[in-house]
Amino acid sequence: MSDSTRDAALPPRGEARMLELVFPKDTNYLGTAFGGYILSLMDKAASMAGTRHCHGAVVTARMDAVEFHVPIRTGDAVALHAKVVKVGRTSMRIQVDVYKEHLASGEQQLATSGSFVFVAVDEQGRPVPVPPLPSEQEA
Repeated sequence: MSDSTRDAALPPRGEARMLELVFPKDTNYLGTAFGGYILSLMDKAASMAGTRHCHGAVVTARMDAVEFHVPIRTGDAVALHAKVVKVGRTSMRIQVDVYKEHLASGEQQLATSGSFVFVAVDEQGRPVPVPPLPSEQEA
């Protein structure tokens, strides 16, 4: 596979995608995913998007406006898409959408969405500047 083919398969800088399968250990007695489990996946996806944008370490500062739209059940796949949507001096707002997919039918549905704030940090954990979004560099 050529480098250009491999690069075309990657999400753009400042984005991350993940795919997970929901197992019984990830669910409550009703067979639906624990909210905390989904939040941990969202935090992980947001962290990857922020790290890809900054090319460095990031830490979670805040979770905002997380909405659970429909239940996710044992055996569903969850596809997460995280994208840096706004940057400040040392922080970034990252939107994360979680889609549930019934693997047998291929049916997909937005299940959860939320906004996260991450801060870029150096090796000592001190905030460092965040690069502008690509659209801001062109302006």
